[in-house]
Amino acid sequence: MQEAVRQAKAYESVMQQEAIRDALILEHLPQIKYIAHRISAKLPSHVELNDLVSAGVLGLLDAVEKFDPSRGVKFKTYAELRVKGAILDSLRNLDWAPRSLRKRSKDLEKVYKELEQRLGRPATDKEVCDELGIELEEFYELVDQIKGLNLGSFHEMASQEDDRNSEPLVKYIPDAPQMDPYFVFHKSEVRNLLGGAIDALPKKERLVVSLYYYDELTMKEIGKVLGVNESRVSQLHTKAMLRLRTKLRKFREDENA
Repeated sequence: MQEAVRQAKAYESVMQQEAIRDALILEHLPQIKYIAHRISAKLPSHVELNDLVSAGVLGLLDAVEKFDPSRGVKFKTYAELRVKGAILDSLRNLDWAPRSLRKRSKDLEKVYKELEQRLGRPATDKEVCDELGIELEEFYELVDQIKGLNLGSFHEMASQEDDRNSEPLVKYIPDAPQMDPYFVFHKSEVRNLLGGAIDALPKKERLVVSLYYYDELTMKEIGKVLGVNESRVSQLHTKAMLRLRTKLRKFREDENA
């Protein structure tokens, strides 16, 4: 009799856990589509939105299985990072961007770094073109081509030449940070660095970063705010990411020196 009661309680507990799990999944399904749409906006048209959503669903399921509320992190925050990570991993596995395009992106990033160090301020488009020996039209075409290589937020900024095999420059640690003084210090350093780097961006690029990452507006909505088309907003976003990547890359190099 006691064994039957114990089994009944165990079964009831399992059913309750499954109900909670199903409720979490249903509640956060719209979040997947939202994240997939934002990433899709910065990708070539041949990358299917449904593929991104499918990868995001797997990320959400993984988040539900691995989430630990005792670590002091909200599930929405944890799930969002798992979903983004799953989508980005699926894109890296597809290897949709040719190596030649990745190289051109690295070359452009290097030019931004060298010009900033030499000038002591953000380089203008014309200065970048002069350094590369290309016309403005060719420069904007290149920026449009590489926009998908600067995906997501600062968390996805990679550090090595081959983005598929590299570690992110800004790592997310789901454990309670107050228990790790080194992590608190490191996070504070990165936050201060990014804050200073964003403040130093040209006005329109700074506004795009603020509206996109903090106010969570879409590229189309930002275009309406700035009075420009969506393509121009995408160009401003890509240039801002190139400048910020150089700052984070230098920070990591200094750390490892």
